[in-house]
Amino acid sequence: MTERVRIADDGLATLYSVEFNQHYHSVRGVGDEAETVYLGLGFRKKASEMSQIAIFEMGFGTGFNVLMTALEAQRLGTMVYYTSIEAFPISQEDIALLNYDTEFDTTLFKKIHEAAWGEFIEIIPHFYLRKINSTLQDLVLDTAFDVIYYDAFAPSSQPELWTEDVFRKLYQMTNDGGVLTTYCSKTVVRRALEAVGYRVEKHSGPRGKRDVIRAVK
Repeated sequence: MTERVRIADDGLATLYSVEFNQHYHSVRGVGDEAETVYLGLGFRKKASEMSQIAIFEMGFGTGFNVLMTALEAQRLGTMVYYTSIEAFPISQEDIALLNYDTEFDTTLFKKIHEAAWGEFIEIIPHFYLRKINSTLQDLVLDTAFDVIYYDAFAPSSQPELWTEDVFRKLYQMTNDGGVLTTYCSKTVVRRALEAVGYRVEKHSGPRGKRDVIRAVK
């Protein structure tokens, strides 16, 4: 898989996947997308209700959502167990192209990528990260989650990841009262989420995106 770096409108880097013909993050604003879709609709909602949160992310990608969540968890004092899966991890060369530690004045992004795969690692106090090299279809976990970040490539690139079968599996992995958030609000996605039992909410999206979704169990 070959990626190329691009600086988004907010000054943060994103990668382009030639294989999937998609950028990993919105070119209109990497930080705005994570802040609106995942932190705002997902993590902060549950952090206002719970002091310990289990998060599942599909897929790890550049690791930016992990970074943003860890920084916010540190600010809020929330204990987090964060599981992120990725079938196609990016290369060390591409990691080096990403400017997140510089832009956020931290070394946390480096720690996230240095963490071993397959086990929970305490990245900062009270924030545990487990990275798993797997497809969602092959994944077997006995854990249920309070928040699911659904950040697969778009349905036009990975249609197999936006089906009722996939969302049924995620629904079974979601605790009662848990939420799934995603940037994709296509009608077919909303209907698939509703078909498996989620209550779907449309919310205003980040720059360049009219609507995004929060699905509640």
